Amino acid sequence: MSIAVIGGMKRLEALYRAEADKLGLTLRVFNEQQAGLEHKLRRFDALVLFTDRVSHNARRDAVRAARACGIPLLQAHSCGLCSLRDCLSCLLEQKTQ
Repeated sequence: MSIAVIGGMKRLEALYRAEADKLGLTLRVFNEQQAGLEHKLRRFDALVLFTDRVSHNARRDAVRAARACGIPLLQAHSCGLCSLRDCLSCLLEQKTQ
């Protein structure tokens, strides 16, 4: 399962990836607004959006991509590692149901 994290802190990026690796997930982090972000996000199985560390434009692109493609979108205000763990475990629960 491939997951995109939008927002978060650059210094925690390696920890985010390590946490996903423990669960057997592929994770890509988008910390900064990029050209064509909405189209890049459409290829992922799920999106995690950290709302406290993201631009309004990046949030808008993530929501549009999720709605257009029916991709699960989890939003968390805090961008800490525990918040990511909670989001990933929620996604894995949804996958098994």
